Amino acid sequence: MSSDRLTGGEIILKALNDQDVDVVFGYPGGVTLPLYDNIYQQNKLHHILVGHEQGGVHAAEGYARSTGKPGVVLATSGPGATNTVTGLVDALMDSIPIVCITGQVISELIGNDAFQEADTSGITRPATKHNYLVKSTDDLARVLHEAFFVATHGRPGPVLVDIPKDVILGTGSYLTPDQVEPRNYKPRDKGDQSAIEQAVDLLASAKKPIIYAGGGVINSGPEASKLLGEMVKLTGYPCTLTLMGLGAFPASDNQYIGMPGMHGTYEANLAMHGCDVMINIGARFDDRVTGRLDSFSPLSQKIHIDIDPSSINKNVAVDIGIVGDAGSILQDIIGLWKKKKPTVDQKALKSWWTTIEEWRNIECLGFTQEDDDPIKPQHALDRLYEIIKDTDVYVTTDVGQHQMWAAQYIRFDEPNRWMTSGGLGTMGYGIPAAMGAQVAHPDSSVICVTSEGSMMMNVQEMLTIARNRLPVKILNLNNKVLGMIRQWQELFHGNNESQCDLSNGPDFIKLAESMGFTALSCDKPENVEATIKEMLATEGPVFVNMATDRFQNVFPMIPAGAAHNEIVLGPEQRMKVADDSDNVMA
Repeated sequence: MSSDRLTGGEIILKALNDQDVDVVFGYPGGVTLPLYDNIYQQNKLHHILVGHEQGGVHAAEGYARSTGKPGVVLATSGPGATNTVTGLVDALMDSIPIVCITGQVISELIGNDAFQEADTSGITRPATKHNYLVKSTDDLARVLHEAFFVATHGRPGPVLVDIPKDVILGTGSYLTPDQVEPRNYKPRDKGDQSAIEQAVDLLASAKKPIIYAGGGVINSGPEASKLLGEMVKLTGYPCTLTLMGLGAFPASDNQYIGMPGMHGTYEANLAMHGCDVMINIGARFDDRVTGRLDSFSPLSQKIHIDIDPSSINKNVAVDIGIVGDAGSILQDIIGLWKKKKPTVDQKALKSWWTTIEEWRNIECLGFTQEDDDPIKPQHALDRLYEIIKDTDVYVTTDVGQHQMWAAQYIRFDEPNRWMTSGGLGTMGYGIPAAMGAQVAHPDSSVICVTSEGSMMMNVQEMLTIARNRLPVKILNLNNKVLGMIRQWQELFHGNNESQCDLSNGPDFIKLAESMGFTALSCDKPENVEATIKEMLATEGPVFVNMATDRFQNVFPMIPAGAAHNEIVLGPEQRMKVADDSDNVMA
């Protein structure tokens, strides 16, 4: 413990420096002014002034997701703190490590309905992995270091530290990170060896196996993705990745059969339905993947690997549950497989692959773009992928149809290149997340795929991007409608388009230019590729308003409450399926 007494503001900055934090996203307020005075007097920590606290949390998420390091956000008391809640829940559901520091009214006013007071710790308790109300400046360093530990160990997530103004102004002793050992949080990294051995034996006995991996592999670090690739190659088994796991295994590899779930590929969903052994590595069996639970993969024995003990048997009962870090357990599985040299039924595996290839030949993501038709979003994203696929690029999305098309058509061969809101499905995520990724990777291309419904949720962060001279590229697939809402209304609500029309929106070119972006427009299919190339070649922040077909639907689709084998194909693919097929709903 240092004998020097530091102010609370000085302790906060020293703790951030000792945690290797180089940037924070924030918005000042009355109770945090002393801290901002400390920020003014130093030049180690880079502060990005955001337009809204929610945007600040999403920016911190983009930074964290693209680097694997925790993102940090600062907010003031009352509405500043409450504005972070959506971002905190988003980070909680998607397991993103965030440390959110909020100011609070002075301690003696807590509970008195003081100006800009809110029960931040109470409000954010269900929105965070853990939160703290600091009551003494002497506790501040310990709490901050513990917050970073909790945010980044075990299942990552957001941690909030609420600090009254008197604690910021007060003085206290400083502790370094190595002087702080969290007393009550000791997550398990190593898996149970007997369970791992059972898992290897079960995997080896499979005749129709599938490897199903999720964001937990990416959260474990780059080495875990390499180990996943080694395991897939060692076994010869097919691999599918969740929305949050895209990039954990190379999409260009033939053993990758696409994303599963509501808008996943035909081959991935039917393989999950028909497999006899499923190993889930770092995914949580969420409802968008499983479909109807009583029909989910009904004939398979299931292995579930997750660092969060509460995830095991939470949604789907499994035969073998292993708690621990995905990378550590993958390493153990690979080591045991090599040691045992199990005999796999290669004839059965070859037959399984033949069946999967038949499903893959349906080309469930196929589409036709005619020159005299409106631009199909599928065409725009297919062209985008072909242009960026061999470049140093990070992609964020907002939420809706464009998000699903981006997941389908942009194929990632590396982890940490794809940032989207999965569990919470937060509109307004994409632009600030792109900002955070660009701050983290100033020399890389960062592209936000969005649509006008989502982008208007946090459009103010375009100004933040321009003010900070960040060369973010925004591709707005403008279909003048809340596309996913319209799709569901068409398919399930008698085509009654209730409150989804966005045709009276702003002039997006003028809006983008007013915020400091170079603005481009495109409304013809033959101009799509040239416009995307111009977007990428233009220096600084660029906004593209691309007019797209209002009536396109995302297919394949598993309707809510349906099973994987009740997947609905697009009209062009349904014709390829035999009339007597039991696998596809008409």
